[in-house]
Amino acid sequence: MSRRPSGLLVPITTPFDAATGEVEPVNLRQNVRSLLELGVDGIVAAGSTGEAPLLDEGEYRRIISWLRDVVPPDKWLIAGAGRESTRATIAACRACAEEDGDAVLVRPPSYYGAAMTQAAVANHFRRVADESPVPVMLYNIPKYTHIALSDSLFGELAEHPNIIGAKDSSGDLKNFAAYCEAVPRWAHFVGSGALYYAALELGASGAIAATACFAAAATRDIGVAFAEGDKSRAGAAQEIVAPLHQEIVSKLGVAGVKAAVDAVGLMGGHVRSPLRDLDERTRSSVLSRLKVAEVLTS
Repeated sequence: MSRRPSGLLVPITTPFDAATGEVEPVNLRQNVRSLLELGVDGIVAAGSTGEAPLLDEGEYRRIISWLRDVVPPDKWLIAGAGRESTRATIAACRACAEEDGDAVLVRPPSYYGAAMTQAAVANHFRRVADESPVPVMLYNIPKYTHIALSDSLFGELAEHPNIIGAKDSSGDLKNFAAYCEAVPRWAHFVGSGALYYAALELGASGAIAATACFAAAATRDIGVAFAEGDKSRAGAAQEIVAPLHQEIVSKLGVAGVKAAVDAVGLMGGHVRSPLRDLDERTRSSVLSRLKVAEVLTS
């Protein structure tokens, strides 16, 4: 794609077959069809919400291929390609390209955290972007990597022609604003549904928000209303989405998101071990939260 990504991209969950534990392609594609019908701007597969670290490379490749069948060319199909070695990350980027993905989202390596100086991380991203056949978006998610990408690092990489954007899941709006200022030409996505409205005011191109997995209409309405200049409507949608992020996505993680996906009639299903499904009491609290938000009405 020559255009820059924008709008609401959904970081989808990965459904697994209850009996075999394998990735379930029918429900995967049906979930995505349903989301696309709600007008979202693209799909992010095999990301944090998609249990990326728990997928093998064959599954990763098949997921992209299965989704390319249902994601039309005018919608973005982005894959999480972060790996621990530069070599493996480049291989994941190539696999995405071979399955007709549009771009990759790349986190910093983190296992050897003490060795991940800014120079090391910059070199990693630069080499990945040099060799990736598809455009690269950088991914700041210190909650999981324990490595925070700085705005100065972004500045070092600002002129690379194959880096087109970034997702910031730090939850820190000052950090997000610094990213936008450091590289205005990139597409900057906020990773929190609770901060979507505020990020748009700071210049965000859009959101990659897990609330969209189960509350796509409300999450999308924040961006649509904002773009139309209807800040009152955008703010009202944000008031619906913020508690869903805080109480389900942030507090309960992937298991909570999958429970919410089940509740709205899509296929969330079980998480993959060593993650654990919600207990019945917590699952009931998810249902209650969705009803309060009027995402679930019965």
